[in-house]
Amino acid sequence: MESSVRTQIVALLPRLRRFTRGLTGSAEAGDDLLQATCERALLNLHLWQEDSRLDSWLFRIARNLFLNEIRARKVRQNYLRDAAEMLPQSAAGQRIAEERIEVSRLRLLLQRLPEDQRSVLLLVCVEGQSYAEAAATLELPIGTVTSRLARARLSLKDWMEQGDPERETPDALRTPQRREG
Repeated sequence: MESSVRTQIVALLPRLRRFTRGLTGSAEAGDDLLQATCERALLNLHLWQEDSRLDSWLFRIARNLFLNEIRARKVRQNYLRDAAEMLPQSAAGQRIAEERIEVSRLRLLLQRLPEDQRSVLLLVCVEGQSYAEAAATLELPIGTVTSRLARARLSLKDWMEQGDPERETPDALRTPQRREG
């Protein structure tokens, strides 16, 4: 049984790696979190319940480790990396440059979201989990997942429409204005 679970963990590593990199905003910090998650999971494999989802258990471990580190530091760090890591190097110049700018901008804005909204957004939009799966992973009611996702999407949309986030004040980026009408 244990070797079967270890095989399943290895199969989940790409998804878990995307999730940890998304949480931290950095490839290096994400890989560190991934390693800590795997270590914690393997040391506590006896605590995993066979009738539960292994991926949800691993995502929860990763998220809890991430939150513990934030609490220990009491200061959020900016984990942005060059968007070039995420884009192919051999495509057309101007289009790639524009995409890199947008990806960098989106990553910057993603890090400005509150962690609870960012986690839901990453699980649903990047990992492809359903609302119910994300709710189970985060141990939240599905309504909470729905509202956090809606707020995250609205914030990102408003921020993207505001213009260059590097020129905006942090307060303007943290409190997007809803448009009436």
